[in-house]
Amino acid sequence: MKVTLPDYCLVLLIGPTGSGKSTFAARHFKPSEVVSSDRCRGIVADDETDQSATKDAFDLVHFIIEKRLAARRLTVVDATNVRPEDRARLIAIGKKYHALTAGFAFLTPDSVCLERNASRPDRDFGAHVVRNHARLLKRGLKRIHREGMRFVYKLDPAQADGVEITRERLWTDKRDQNGPFDIIGDIHGCADELEVLLGKLGYDVRRNGGGYDVIPPDGRRAIFLGDLVDRGPRTPDVLRLVKAMVEAGTGFCILGNHEAKLVKALDGRKVKVAHGLQESLDQMAEETPAFRQEMRHFMAGLISHFLLDEGRLVVAHAGIREDMQGRSSGQVRGFCLYGETTGETDEFGLPVRYNWAQDYRGRAKVVYGHTPVPEAEWLNGTICLDTGCVFGGKLSALRYPELELVQVSAARVYAEPIRPLDHEASPAEERQEATLDIADVLGKRIVTTGLRRTITIYEAQAAAALETMSRFAVDPRWLIHLPPTMSPSETSQRDGTLEHPEEAFAYFAGQGQRHLVCEEKHMGSRAILVVARDDGAARARFGAGRPGSGVIYTRTGRPFFADQALELEVLARVRAALTGAGLWDRLASDWVCLDAEILPWSAKAQALIEQQYAPVAAAARIGLGAAAEALAAGQARGLALDELERENAQRQARAARYRASFKGYVWPVAGLDDLKIAPFHLLASEGAVHGDKDHLWHMARLQELCAQDAALLLATEHRQVDLEDPASQARAAKWWEEMTARGGEGMVVKPLDYVARGPKGLVQPAVKCRGRDYLRIIYGPDYDAPENLTRLRRRGLGKKRSLAAREFALGLESLARFVGHEPLGRVHECVFAVLAMESEPVDPRL
Repeated sequence: MKVTLPDYCLVLLIGPTGSGKSTFAARHFKPSEVVSSDRCRGIVADDETDQSATKDAFDLVHFIIEKRLAARRLTVVDATNVRPEDRARLIAIGKKYHALTAGFAFLTPDSVCLERNASRPDRDFGAHVVRNHARLLKRGLKRIHREGMRFVYKLDPAQADGVEITRERLWTDKRDQNGPFDIIGDIHGCADELEVLLGKLGYDVRRNGGGYDVIPPDGRRAIFLGDLVDRGPRTPDVLRLVKAMVEAGTGFCILGNHEAKLVKALDGRKVKVAHGLQESLDQMAEETPAFRQEMRHFMAGLISHFLLDEGRLVVAHAGIREDMQGRSSGQVRGFCLYGETTGETDEFGLPVRYNWAQDYRGRAKVVYGHTPVPEAEWLNGTICLDTGCVFGGKLSALRYPELELVQVSAARVYAEPIRPLDHEASPAEERQEATLDIADVLGKRIVTTGLRRTITIYEAQAAAALETMSRFAVDPRWLIHLPPTMSPSETSQRDGTLEHPEEAFAYFAGQGQRHLVCEEKHMGSRAILVVARDDGAARARFGAGRPGSGVIYTRTGRPFFADQALELEVLARVRAALTGAGLWDRLASDWVCLDAEILPWSAKAQALIEQQYAPVAAAARIGLGAAAEALAAGQARGLALDELERENAQRQARAARYRASFKGYVWPVAGLDDLKIAPFHLLASEGAVHGDKDHLWHMARLQELCAQDAALLLATEHRQVDLEDPASQARAAKWWEEMTARGGEGMVVKPLDYVARGPKGLVQPAVKCRGRDYLRIIYGPDYDAPENLTRLRRRGLGKKRSLAAREFALGLESLARFVGHEPLGRVHECVFAVLAMESEPVDPRL
């Protein structure tokens, strides 16, 4: 007997003890796929024959089954399952997870079962047990086909030994189809617009007698989201074209609710003729009976949805929840055809639909139609492409994986909608205010990134970050990125020097890098600027219009400016500079995300100076001054205090330099004219994370931006270094020495490529090399005393560099997820992870 099973299903083995179920399971399924009641009894009771543990054992059986089905894994239940009520519970679990259920009933004679049990020491029970099992099975076999199992196979011993099982994918499972695709929304008989749209997408559409020949662009295929028929003027031609593409392998099509209804009507079943069905029936009546039968067969063969591109993409007519993707059941089919309704009707008499996309957290992008919307907009990784062509709107297509929208306007209004198109709120406008779900971030999490396979965030770290994220962060819809920390260079062995460019150059040379970019490290505070072109763009992309259509926040996600009026002025100036530089059009984007330093230090840093640095300077001045007076008095009495006096004088000089150092980092900020913003990364814009461009590209674009408003925007000075050219290194080191001698903080040394890899994997994205005076602020007035330098040179960089690399990977991943229109919870997962890791003190101090 040859048996074909879906590769995702629930398999019940049914039969008396000793009937051969376990042997059959071992022969045809992997051990991990088989859930054995005996094995579970042994787990909970240390004895597989302990019948008193049966309830706990089956609780474990059901628990394991649910976990496996939730993960979409074929699962085999090795238990007697001879009672209908036992099978009913298992079948219900299968339905809960939209798994087809198959049953193998073993019709093994009682005598064979008893003989097998007699040879097994763990089967020491009476013959009545086998007879009872056999009686229950025989009684239930009459009705077993009505219990809800899709397949039932009855096997005698010979058949059980000769079964060959093959597995096949569910029809919905096309994960091996990777695209690229052109996904087309609801057509509703608008063949004119469909032909124009396909041409715009690069398809060569030709009439061939009564049919179509369609030649796609190289490698591309179309996907039709259903609702091909009704309301429009050329339903038969739409069916001809789509069917031709499906049969030629250049297109896929899923079932829409209008096709499902038209099939019933063509079958002569009773349906309500409404919502454009009459137009389709009239047009089909003008075709031949053979054509009607051909199209009826085509539409009847369409399925509910497709899971594509290794599970990254799902297409369904009305959408689909994550737990239904790649599965098959009546409930899945119903959801894909009609969506989810509240049970209420609106003022137009139409069902009120539940916005399932608002709660979507799946990793796959979901592209759907069914409910017409004025504009196709992303929400939580989902997009509706029904833009009401038949109602005078547009016919829309989404190019995948490019995620580019291509649209054509309707030639005219073919049907008046019952509910006006502009009555439908756009998905973005329906976003809730509270978009951060605590379940997205709490507990131990393993985050997968594109640069490093996985990054682990531990529960304690998450708890520490939650306070900041929930109480102090900006509106989470704008919180799409947090910048990484940065490691210092190895310590220098030069006299009186802790950091020098030579060590940074040596690090990158050891990582196989040749070309570097050295950027001035500004004396300010790190800030992320997310700026939208206008309020409409902000609402469409972020689901949140706000004053200034943008946000400026710190590296911990808090608002940078306490004064909102000042933030509005800054955003307006930055937006004007972006417009003046032509970056909106050149980037083909209505928003950008910038990484910058804002000078002077933030108000928080200035307060820290008043609370920490200034008191240290004052204490040093008073204490060392008193010591100098005492030493002078002692010397006047003839005491040999010259050495102590020299040491005290050196400490006084270092304290004076300390005070001068931090004073150079702050100045009063009365308004916008006192600020400087130095952008150094153009992180992302619509459709692109700019980590694929080198740092010179970033510098060039941002210099163009800064040139538009030099009073506010400060272009970052930078130098190129060729590590095979000693003169190039010397020039960069001299520039650093001159800059830090003037009181500059130092420089950041980066590989030319934004993302660089060396012999051991990811190279540090940046290494900071700070000047002597700035390090005096960090480590204290006396840090460069010989005995202190010796201790500081022993600082370890391993943890800091590991943290920097992980945060860098998470930062790029959060932007990639946002640009890829993934659910906001997935973006927050990465942002929150950066914040969580920052809760660990790893700075290399002493």
